[in-house]
Amino acid sequence: MMSTQWIVPEDSRPQVEFAEAVRNGLSAEPKTLPSQFFYDAEGSRLFEEICGLPEYYLTRAEAEILEDRAAEIAVQHPEIETLVELGSGSAVKTEFLLRAFEADGRRLRYVPIDVSRAALEESVVRLEERHPEMEIRPVLADYEMGMAELPALDLGPTLILWLGSSIGNLRRAAANAFISSCREFMSRADRLLVGIDLRKDRETLERAYDDRRGVTAQFDINLLARINRELGGRFDLKLFAHQARYDEVSGSVESGLVSQRDQEVSIDGLDDVVKFAQGERIHTEDSFKYSPEEIDALAARAGLALETRYFDAANRFSLNLMSPVDG
Repeated sequence: MMSTQWIVPEDSRPQVEFAEAVRNGLSAEPKTLPSQFFYDAEGSRLFEEICGLPEYYLTRAEAEILEDRAAEIAVQHPEIETLVELGSGSAVKTEFLLRAFEADGRRLRYVPIDVSRAALEESVVRLEERHPEMEIRPVLADYEMGMAELPALDLGPTLILWLGSSIGNLRRAAANAFISSCREFMSRADRLLVGIDLRKDRETLERAYDDRRGVTAQFDINLLARINRELGGRFDLKLFAHQARYDEVSGSVESGLVSQRDQEVSIDGLDDVVKFAQGERIHTEDSFKYSPEEIDALAARAGLALETRYFDAANRFSLNLMSPVDG
C-alpha cells in the first residue's frame, strides 16, 4: 500500500476568520453570512443528506455523467498522472474517475483539497482500502491555499476537478477570477474538469434548494446554530425561516434566513447585539446557473478552451473539460 502524505499549510486562523465574518456580515446592509462557513461537522452531515434528496438533482445528474463518461475521459488523456480535487468532501463520485484512470495500469496520484479534516480523513481511509496502489496527498486547506501548494509537489500532467457545481457559489466575476487563477497553475498538458449546473425552470430550481422535508432549511439554519455553539450566540432558531428564490436575470438561486419578528440577538463572543426587523433577511448563499454560452465565455476569459462538454440524460447538468489556450 502506498503511504499517504498529508499537506497542511500554515494555520489560517479559522476561528478568527469565522468571528470576523459574522461580525462584518451581520453589521452590513443587507445582512449576510458567507456560505463557506456552512461546513462544520453538522453542516457537512446535513449536506450529505441533501445530496440524497429527490429534489436535489445535481448530485445524481453529475454522478450519472461520471459513471457514463469517466472511462472515455481517461482513455482520451493517457498522459494524466495526477487528479487534484478542489473541495473533495466524501469523494464518492470521484471514484468513477479514479477507477477509470487506474484501469490501464497507470500509477495514479490523488490530491484531495478540503477545509474539513473529518471529511478528508474519512475519504482517505476508504480510498486507501480500495486503491492500495494509488498515492494520496490530502491537503487540508481552502481552494486558494491548496492550489498554492501544488507547484512544489511535482505532480506531472494533472486533471484538476472542481465538481458539484461549487462554482455556482461564487458570483460571476469571482468565478471568472478563480478559473483564471487555476489557469495560472496549469501547464499545456493539464486539464480542468468543472461541474456546472444549467439554467432551467424556476420551480425545479427552487425545489432543489427548499425541499419538502426541510433538510436544506436545517442546513441553512445551522449557520445560526454554529454561531450559538462557537461564538456564544443567543439565536432562537425557531424565529428564523429559510427562503430560496430564483432570480432569472442573474441566474442565481438566492438563499437566506428571514427574521419572523422584530428581535435583538446577543452574541457574547463578539460582545455585540444584532437587531432584526420582522421580515429582514440574512443572505447566506448564491447558487448561480449557467447557459452553455455563458460557460464558453467563462472559459475563454480565463485563457481556456472547452475541449468537451458532457450532459446527463435530462440535460440538467454539465461537466466541462477545459484545456489551456496557447499564449
